[in-house]
Amino acid sequence: MQSKEFFQALTMIADSRGLDKDKVLEVMERGLLNAVKKELDYNENITIEFDEEKDSIRVFENLLVVKENPEYGEISLAEARKTRKTIKVGEILTREVKIKDFGRLAAVSVKQILTQGLKQLEREKVYEIFKNQENEMINTKISALNKEYVTLDLGHDLETSLPRKELLKSDAVRIDAKLKVYVTKVEMTPKGPKVYVSRNDKNLVKRLLEQVTPEIQDGTVEIMGLARDAGERSKVAVFSHDDNVDPVGSVVGYKGSRINEVLESLQGERIDIYEWSKDPVELIRNALEPAKIIAINPSQKDKTAVVIVENKDFTSAIGSKGQNVRLAAQSSGWKIDIKSVTDAEEMGINYRLIEDDSA
Repeated sequence: MQSKEFFQALTMIADSRGLDKDKVLEVMERGLLNAVKKELDYNENITIEFDEEKDSIRVFENLLVVKENPEYGEISLAEARKTRKTIKVGEILTREVKIKDFGRLAAVSVKQILTQGLKQLEREKVYEIFKNQENEMINTKISALNKEYVTLDLGHDLETSLPRKELLKSDAVRIDAKLKVYVTKVEMTPKGPKVYVSRNDKNLVKRLLEQVTPEIQDGTVEIMGLARDAGERSKVAVFSHDDNVDPVGSVVGYKGSRINEVLESLQGERIDIYEWSKDPVELIRNALEPAKIIAINPSQKDKTAVVIVENKDFTSAIGSKGQNVRLAAQSSGWKIDIKSVTDAEEMGINYRLIEDDSA
């Protein structure tokens, strides 16, 4: 039967919702099939054939041929041979079913699909969009908040909740405030896609630096290590594969233009960018900046290093609550033990002074 309107509706629905036309057709086929079964009082043995080129939809019933006394889903041999003279008992007779008011059935089915099948298709589409953004940074906006959570608008008619404790201390928590977040996991639930995000994940800093640094994007500069105390401080080791490109300068930008953009997204979190080196002494010295180091005894075997500083510089080298040395160790990949000159002498530690480049 002709149903040009059906295929026009199919195209319109797929285009307006940005869905795959074939998937929409599958959903609509299920809806039409259910409607036909109800109309014919059949629960099975019904198939539908779509021909978009001819704008036609044909309905078929598949009946088992029995000698006589047919039951549900069956047809007698005598009746079957009115359609196909050579058919035998045990074979399946497929014959077209004529439906007078198919247009009405199609309309009913489309209405059902719009509230059920298409909703699921849209959920699957949104899931795929965010699944592809897993382990990436996205822009969000605060759409609601309470004492424990903030609700973030992710776009595509999807929201997620973020515990306030996972926000940075300096984050502006107000309706419509914009936040960049890192997508840690995406999963499909019975209620639709669920997106888990973070402001504390160290990879958020990595993605922000990648975004503002073309040299990282093209592979000239590489982030070799990164450690973070969210909302307070990060240390990032960078390396240039081109001797003519300064890795630290590339990330910082002219007059701090690039790094300032990152700091703005992190509400002022401090970020130390230092140059990674194959030489452990140079690497560890750079990692501990701005602390002043006078000597470093590295052990390549277990990647440990004893670092010597002047007595007056010991506290600053360690950092508040051990932050400086801890982030240096995490970002460089070396276990660092800082000793003052007095401690080194008492412990009998021999060391050679590092030449002061600034002298």
